[in-house]
Amino acid sequence: MFRPVRVAAVAANFGRDLDRGLAKALGIVAEARAGGTDLLVLPHGTLGGYLPDMLDPEATQLPPALSADDPVFEQVRRACGPMTVCLGFTEAVDVHGTTVQHPAAVCLHGDGVLGRHRKVHLPPGEAKLYAAGDELAAFDTPVGRLGMLIDFDKTFPEAARTLALQDAHTVACLSAWPANVTDRSSRLPQDRQSRLFDLYDCARAAENQVVWVSSNQTGMHGSLRFLGQAKVVGPGGDVLARTGSKGGLAAVAVDVEAEVVRARRTLHHLAERRREIYET
Repeated sequence: MFRPVRVAAVAANFGRDLDRGLAKALGIVAEARAGGTDLLVLPHGTLGGYLPDMLDPEATQLPPALSADDPVFEQVRRACGPMTVCLGFTEAVDVHGTTVQHPAAVCLHGDGVLGRHRKVHLPPGEAKLYAAGDELAAFDTPVGRLGMLIDFDKTFPEAARTLALQDAHTVACLSAWPANVTDRSSRLPQDRQSRLFDLYDCARAAENQVVWVSSNQTGMHGSLRFLGQAKVVGPGGDVLARTGSKGGLAAVAVDVEAEVVRARRTLHHLAERRREIYET
């Protein structure tokens, strides 16, 4: 009934050069596909990069923004073949003649676009520049029902819980998550944001009993130092595969449906909620 799928989260550096970013993404997609990967999750900002400064974002040049139907996505789609691929970018949307930009993610497959997400929770720096999304929606894919979040979204338990309640058994969280910008640590493992990045990944997987696939940017961009730390987390909160701070692929074969069923056999967190007490 169930079958293992090979799931992979990418840690890599993607900058502002769209052509270079596309070429790099296509190379990673081709390598992952050749290795039998079924689900590949690339970082946020795969196409176009991220902000170089969170303390004064208005003083910096914004990443290039793409429309949802930009031809670049067709190039990635063709490269996917039977593989499901999630990647992040900045989306430009025309609203009554005014261009609005969203941090966004798209899920692609050789057959077409499977799902989309616009970042719902914006940290203060981003909120000055971007519009927030207004929907959390799971969708069907060849690797099962999937939901997507973008970095800061995972800080809020309600976001992942909403996707789990829509029967997503896998959540792809695409990040451009930097080290602490106000209280820097000389060593990344001691950095507060490094600890929180790992904590949220494991907590969101365990509390919802889902497979969590967490990608991230690496390296430096402007004043930001990105953490890497891509990982795949099982429904019990156990890290099944991970990278360090440098580029790499956290990949593992996991029977998602079987693992979710096993995790929920005795303690089923979604079914055991007391909604009448804490939901308003």
